[in-house]
Amino acid sequence: MATFREVLCHAQQQMEEQGYGEQAAFLYLVELSNKEAHNLYMEMDEEMDEVLLHRYEDGIARMLKGEPLGHVLGYEWFYGYQFKVNQDVLIPRAETEELVANILGEYDERFDQQENIVVCDIGTGSGAIAITLKKEEPKLKVFASDISDVAIAVAKENAILNQAEVEFLIGNMLDPLIEQGIQVDILVSNPPYIPMKEEMEASVVDYEPHVALFGGEDGLKFYREIFGKCRQLVKPGGFMAFEMGWNQKKAMQALLDHYFDDVTYEFKKDMSNKDRMLFVYFNK
Repeated sequence: MATFREVLCHAQQQMEEQGYGEQAAFLYLVELSNKEAHNLYMEMDEEMDEVLLHRYEDGIARMLKGEPLGHVLGYEWFYGYQFKVNQDVLIPRAETEELVANILGEYDERFDQQENIVVCDIGTGSGAIAITLKKEEPKLKVFASDISDVAIAVAKENAILNQAEVEFLIGNMLDPLIEQGIQVDILVSNPPYIPMKEEMEASVVDYEPHVALFGGEDGLKFYREIFGKCRQLVKPGGFMAFEMGWNQKKAMQALLDHYFDDVTYEFKKDMSNKDRMLFVYFNK
């Protein structure tokens, strides 16, 4: 029987030859073996159980065809919480964890001593942002919307999985909240922001929902929609927080100047020192 080390090395070699990152092979083994990474390192020369070996090889075969690790596992970790993912929702990314961390920091500065703070997550997908905010700050009242009923179904499952109380609404962007007269202190969105003609990896285009990826010809379609209606939703003194493309800062500035003349805003950099987050602050 092959050892963990032999099986892993073979899988990493296959992944590298096919042009995929070898790290996914290790991460998959960690998850599948239900071991901590440091413990797995200590057991590398032990023989791998036959059932585990077959499951691992089947998963690697799927990844060699371009299927994302999250789909092979059926879940993705985000901010320390586990989220079900499938073809109906975008797999949450590490960059979005940085957005959540910055939102929590702004919340602490502005609203920590206040009660009844309301948050909405527009285009929630898997529910990762909304659910994480509720888990990290339980006293928040959290709404989440998405135009996709199948995405909302996944998000509801994730809320149950993580024991988080979030109210989900089906509809286009801000519309379902506005229709119900909901007012929020914090509006969050990681909308589709990839331009339609931009080339992307096949593992993304072939396996993740296009409605969650592409934001019109210039990638800014959904920001325009939010900026045009947000005053009907966000209370004075509230703020909005967005993820954005690393190269969209100038276009976003022009868009902000077109829609607003009485707000302040700032672009926040991610860990790679790229402008990946936008925060917009409303006057009281």
